[in-house]
Amino acid sequence: MKKTGTLTHLALRVLDSIAAILPGKAPAREHLRTGSRGEEAAYFHLRQLEYVIIARNYRSPRSRSELDLVGWDGETLCFIEVKTRTTREVKPAEAAVDREKQRDLYQVAREFLRRMKNNTPFRFDIVSVYLEPGRKPEIELFKDAFRP
Repeated sequence: MKKTGTLTHLALRVLDSIAAILPGKAPAREHLRTGSRGEEAAYFHLRQLEYVIIARNYRSPRSRSELDLVGWDGETLCFIEVKTRTTREVKPAEAAVDREKQRDLYQVAREFLRRMKNNTPFRFDIVSVYLEPGRKPEIELFKDAFRP
């Protein structure tokens, strides 16, 4: 990892730690903290792959889902779903993006694309992140994982 990326990564962790102890904020549930750590790891992984991330946790008032990450991979706009697990014992993380989840993601992506006002090429990627205790995060990118 580049030195500036390491410093940014460290700064984000410090800020997250400080935010967690500030008064008036209820502590996040463990699975939400795990998901946030996975999204952070995916973000930095994609940056290393030269994605240009333009949005994180994009929500639409018309849908219950959110787009974890939105970024450019060259000339293609990518809507990226991040799935994080602490074990590989059940099923692969990417398997959690079923047909219903795909439909929800497409609805939010459609609204995002309407704001672009042009015919931008796009695709849906999935990033699986495994945060197993005592090991470095393992990250796998599935480009063009599904089509609407």
